[in-house]
Amino acid sequence: MADRTVLITGAARRIGAAIARHLHAKQYSVVIHYNRSATEANSLADELNRIRPNSSCTVQADLMAASSYDWVIDKALELTGSLDVLVNNASVFYPTRLPQIKEPTWNEIIGTNLKAPLFLARRAAPYLEQTRGCIINITDIHGSRPLLEHSMYSVAKSGLNMLTRSLARELAPNVRVNAVSPGAIIWPAEMDDETRDSILSVIPLQRPGDPVDIASAVYFLIAEADYITGQVLPVDGGRSLSG
Repeated sequence: MADRTVLITGAARRIGAAIARHLHAKQYSVVIHYNRSATEANSLADELNRIRPNSSCTVQADLMAASSYDWVIDKALELTGSLDVLVNNASVFYPTRLPQIKEPTWNEIIGTNLKAPLFLARRAAPYLEQTRGCIINITDIHGSRPLLEHSMYSVAKSGLNMLTRSLARELAPNVRVNAVSPGAIIWPAEMDDETRDSILSVIPLQRPGDPVDIASAVYFLIAEADYITGQVLPVDGGRSLSG
């Protein structure tokens, strides 16, 4: 895997950073995309380059801008000259109660969670075909079971699930496309204990997951699932079993 390159969007913090560290430990070169988290992104790249020189770089882009897609892919190609994996992890998440929904809200949530993965995939596809690479989309269990007062987010992630399946058909046989659908992994800072307990009560494993659980699933779909495409893999402690 030493010569294989992965681009991860939204990789400066949280789940994205965990994916970056995990894949780097598996000998991938890692391109860390970020928007506003420059300090965290540069720190992570420095950390990875201390482990293995010239194995990581950063690229800044606002994925709301149509001009960003060419820029991000072109910068990613500069690291090793090729691209083997695109991980669409960047996401926007906040409540969208119906009376307060405005067009800018739609543009931001749909643009980041759905439009950007589509257009990044389009731009990356020729390079992934050359390497027989793959695309991994990070979706959400609320793409199949709507979250109260988060209609725009749920719609965007549902669309990303369908995009995964659609691209898997269109890009076959040379590019596989799959998704990982996290459940309760990192609690929102504003979530109260009562809400956390309510969520845990419907998770068969009775605990939240860890970002490493998502990173491990991503690696599995990249490196150990050569006959799997068009699938959405829930990593939710069994929460989706509750319907």
